[in-house]
Amino acid sequence: MTEDAPQEIRWGMIGCGDVAEVKSGPGFQKARGSRLVAVMRRSPDRARDYASRHGVPRWYADAEELIHDPEVDAVYIATPPGSHRDYALEVCAAGKPAYVEKPMARNRTECQQMVDAFRARQIPLFVAYYRRALPRFLFARQLLVEGQLGTVTQISYRYDRPAWPDLAPQALPWRLDAAEAGGGLFFDVGSHALDIIDFLFGPLCDVAGVAENRGGAYDVEDNVAMSFRSEDGIPGVASWNFCSSFERDILEVTGTSGRLSLSVFGNDPVRQEAVGHSVRETVLPNPEHIQQPMIQSIVDTLLGKGECASTGESAARTAAVMDQAVTGYYGDRSGPFWENPENWPSRNSQARRNE
Repeated sequence: MTEDAPQEIRWGMIGCGDVAEVKSGPGFQKARGSRLVAVMRRSPDRARDYASRHGVPRWYADAEELIHDPEVDAVYIATPPGSHRDYALEVCAAGKPAYVEKPMARNRTECQQMVDAFRARQIPLFVAYYRRALPRFLFARQLLVEGQLGTVTQISYRYDRPAWPDLAPQALPWRLDAAEAGGGLFFDVGSHALDIIDFLFGPLCDVAGVAENRGGAYDVEDNVAMSFRSEDGIPGVASWNFCSSFERDILEVTGTSGRLSLSVFGNDPVRQEAVGHSVRETVLPNPEHIQQPMIQSIVDTLLGKGECASTGESAARTAAVMDQAVTGYYGDRSGPFWENPENWPSRNSQARRNE
């Protein structure tokens, strides 16, 4: 670092919803070399309330004012994905780094527009796939690097959860609105698992998937099953069922010398099974503010002290994989497919089955 390099990063945050209460917001205050100096929410009362409760000196009801605040060095975008691209491009135009919630945007096209804009101006762009900085996944990655499983022969992931209760069409959460989320819960929840698989094994290729809506409670998909291959040839399968009778969240990596099992969302121990049935469990619980390690890595990167593992480029890869997995359900996802749900192939086939 040069003498004029900043000694701390002053953050502005767009969006003060649930994710900012515990998962992320306090992390900007507690990370070394970091301060949260301004927040924005369209409701002035809620923006003022968040700022008051969290000790943030300034609040705004207009994102443009926050973005152009001269005391804001970098901006965290904590709104639903439908607004990520536009806010990020405004931040980029202001010459400031951005940290964007996941999923990065509604499709790969929007993600790539963000990546291209920041790259053209040589401004950092980060995405909140914060599991890349959590101890349990860093530990799992180290085991793989050390070859503790021998030659890895297969990757599998399974996620099941019961259907969202008591849904009324007029009261759907944004996570089930394609115009806001880019699809269903697969995009909000499944993106974390796919990003971690990318983190552990590199970019995924030969992606093929099927998606359906089996529960019938809303228009977007509620089931996804897919296959893929890692860049060095490891075959993988993954599935998500959002209208199951059971709950399950398990990532398994099998090799010639053993097997590694861990949950993506829970605090379960990381489990290593060796040939001969010896078992080792390592407890590495999530921190109180689960995004704080990722925020710290971003701050360190901006201060010239490190390199963050979750960038716009890595997140855009995950968006591309998700688009490929659900193309059969939505059709062409390169444009604003959410504007014409009547053209979604699987929605139409489901309607024909129900006639």
